[in-house]
Amino acid sequence: MEKKTRRTFLCQAARTGAALPLAAAAMHLAPGAATRAAAQPDNPIPYMREVPYYEKLKNKQIKCKICPRECVVGDKERGFCGNKENHGGKYETLAWGNPCAAHNDPIEKKPLFHFLPGAQAFSIAAAGCNFDCKFCQNWDISQSRPEQTRNLDLPPKDVVRYAKQVAAASIAYTYGEPVVFYKYMYDCAQAGRAAGLRSVMISNGYINTKPLAALCGVLDAVKIDFKAYTDKFYKQTCLGTLKPVLDAMVTVKEHKVWLELVYLVVPTLNDNASDIRAMAKWIVKTLGADTPIHFSRFQPQYKLKNLPPTPLDTLDRVYDICRDQGLHYVYIGNVPGHRAESTQCPKCGKTVIARYGYLVTSNDIKNGKCRFCGKAIAGVWA
Repeated sequence: MEKKTRRTFLCQAARTGAALPLAAAAMHLAPGAATRAAAQPDNPIPYMREVPYYEKLKNKQIKCKICPRECVVGDKERGFCGNKENHGGKYETLAWGNPCAAHNDPIEKKPLFHFLPGAQAFSIAAAGCNFDCKFCQNWDISQSRPEQTRNLDLPPKDVVRYAKQVAAASIAYTYGEPVVFYKYMYDCAQAGRAAGLRSVMISNGYINTKPLAALCGVLDAVKIDFKAYTDKFYKQTCLGTLKPVLDAMVTVKEHKVWLELVYLVVPTLNDNASDIRAMAKWIVKTLGADTPIHFSRFQPQYKLKNLPPTPLDTLDRVYDICRDQGLHYVYIGNVPGHRAESTQCPKCGKTVIARYGYLVTSNDIKNGKCRFCGKAIAGVWA
């Protein structure tokens, strides 16, 4: 079994805004649980579960149907995500009940600004991803396999127990890409719903329509990372494609699950004004003007260390473009103290939720409406 070096582990622990590694998180959440945090050499994968949505082919091959890659996987092989394996024609996940990161986060960190503001979300991740974004913040999770990460024995019933222990209002599937630990996410969301906990998926949106539709039955909110409004960016920078992500956004809206979007503005790669304008028009026409979008400031990391942080005037420009196209809720992230961290009423213009970073400093939404003028503010508030 390949292990992380001490340097890699310490870097993971220190990363600002990244997931807290489970060894530390476990000690915070439950005394004694940390002894189970490291994967055991003689049994690094404690659980096996059959993956839903795959097709059996000849010669013990399978075709995965969860995401648009639809990997054809031979016996004893894995697909692109690296956390599912073909065992004699039976496709099984190696990322079930063994998250590599867990933490109790403010929901604003996801970011979800129109979903239970000020509440906590018990956040978990398992290794693997169906993209390889050159700017990935949590690459040491997303680009690892389950046997390469420090994992905790945490089946769904214990996820629910920990979430309740820390008074979280929801379970968040985040940090890495939850689409690739679909079975674990679905089972946790189902168990959470039975216990009165909501579930939110923080995703790249690269998922086929049928499994997403089923997942919408147990989710309460979805945040999709909208990488760019060009297929070129998806192919060259993320090793994916744009159309399935657009389709996923539409599916989430059709199933009436709360949706927010995040767009990381990468200088020279996805900050073209005409592309931003076209994207804003598409959102208004297809998803609705009340769909929140967060423009985040890029910081050089992983494979994109040659570019500078996003200039503040670029963020202000994309903000203005989207407001001019009719989007009601446009935010700027990774710039603490920026005026566009807060929520303004689209009718009277007054601030109804004031924020600084992840902190909600005031909330003037009453019964889902602006306290000042009575305008309904789109979101999930109670």
